[in-house]
Amino acid sequence: MSAARRADGQGTRAGRRRQDRPPHPVTRIVLGAAGGVVVLVGLALLVLPGPGLLLVLAGLILLGRAVPAVARFEEPVRKKAMEGVEASVASRWRIAGSLLAGLGLIGAGVVWGVRALSWLPFAGWSTGSSLILSGLILLGLLLWSHRRVHGAGGRSDDA
Repeated sequence: MSAARRADGQGTRAGRRRQDRPPHPVTRIVLGAAGGVVVLVGLALLVLPGPGLLLVLAGLILLGRAVPAVARFEEPVRKKAMEGVEASVASRWRIAGSLLAGLGLIGAGVVWGVRALSWLPFAGWSTGSSLILSGLILLGLLLWSHRRVHGAGGRSDDA
């Protein structure tokens, strides 16, 4: 056993017992509630524009920590989500389209926030900030997907 594993508690009985112990009931409730909300938002985003499958996966991971029986659903959803991640950055055209969509959401958020057009419904920063946040999330997920598929400095040779 290496000194590094002993130092972080992985090799000791106490370290193994800590990992095998179920979470505290309050922790289970919080994880279950958060996981349920994230799954519901992800399910809504399956039909609305957004990273629905990734959010469903994140919610299932949280729920799996609270209710171990739910963990069996993680792997099939993870497989489908990663296939979607790979498809989203499969070509430069898809990357460019996603990049433009993210920048468009941020631009629309600014327009809504400053009430540049008086005829826009729900004009104001509450709508504008949610559009900006959506654009930033899209760009962050695009960057994460690209790094996951093509590596940190990788390039796509597809045209």
